[in-house]
Amino acid sequence: MIINKNVLIITSEFPPEPGGIGNHAYNIAKQLSMNNYTVTVVCDQRSKISNEKSLFDLNESFKIIRIKKQSIRILMYLNRIFQIFKHTYRNEMIIASGKFPLWIVAITSLFFREKKFIAVVHGSEVNFKKKILRKTIDISLKKFDHIIAVSNFTKSLVSYLKLTNITVIPNGFTLSKTSTIANEKIKGKPSLITVGSISERKGQRNVINALPYLIQSYPEIHYHMVGKPYKKDEFFNLAKKLGVDKHITFHGAVSDEVKIKLLQNSDIFTMLSQNTASGDVEGFGIAILEANSLGIPSIGAKNCGIEDAILDYKSGILIQNNNPSEFEKSIKNILENYNLYGHESIIWASKFSWNNIIKEYIKILEL
Repeated sequence: MIINKNVLIITSEFPPEPGGIGNHAYNIAKQLSMNNYTVTVVCDQRSKISNEKSLFDLNESFKIIRIKKQSIRILMYLNRIFQIFKHTYRNEMIIASGKFPLWIVAITSLFFREKKFIAVVHGSEVNFKKKILRKTIDISLKKFDHIIAVSNFTKSLVSYLKLTNITVIPNGFTLSKTSTIANEKIKGKPSLITVGSISERKGQRNVINALPYLIQSYPEIHYHMVGKPYKKDEFFNLAKKLGVDKHITFHGAVSDEVKIKLLQNSDIFTMLSQNTASGDVEGFGIAILEANSLGIPSIGAKNCGIEDAILDYKSGILIQNNNPSEFEKSIKNILENYNLYGHESIIWASKFSWNNIIKEYIKILEL
């Protein structure tokens, strides 16, 4: 039985700024706080403090310390190190999530051997292609008392280390509330949707590349992309070159309410993610479960963390990310058995609610 329940979470990102690692860290902090842990979060501040951030921090039940972004980077790094050492001293259990936190917390652990140090690995931060970066992460992971991988795929990325203190705990998510915005079926028969930054990793390019083939069976198919438009121009030009630009829509970054509206009025959630040349990988695929919770089945890519987010031929179908024929057959299978897939999707998603997932984290903390 742990007497002191003071937990420090060190993360590379945190809400209200976007990012999967930040959202994950936020939910761990919130859930632990609800389970009588005293939680402190140290996180990077990527932009200026706004009224939104100030109100966000004040409304939470745990303390949030944001490392101010400075033009003189060395001052920012020194402040980050100081705050981490300072709050490690004050807490008994330390959770590190994100690339830099893994490095600095591993070093910090050398000075506080009586503390408990836990690493959360998502994917890209343990898949560097540069040998020197990979080696530093390998050394860092060996300094932690326990390592939590968000998927079996992520665990496989460090299998060569033969770690005996690693546990797979999937990402949790908060069950979506239906949007209060009036329902209106979005364009497409069928309508496909991806929620995630417009990028190589999220795989929007793979869906666009498949559209010329899919249109032969589904002439009214439409692909909706929701998320920060990092590669919007590049992907639109690709669609134009392929003659499918009228079959795609970029919605940009939207509010949660608009996102849920788009999800609940679409037919199939699609995420044909790919591992990039730089080592960026899909660690899990929490957006898939959010769609599932609304009864929307999914089609996702094999050979990445999405394999843990889809119950194959139940909540959706797993395919190769660059196989249009396989993609078309999966769409056909889902549409012909839509009610069954929708029902199974809701059941599957409920297993990943944070109320359930946090229990697995508490088991690790109280070992």
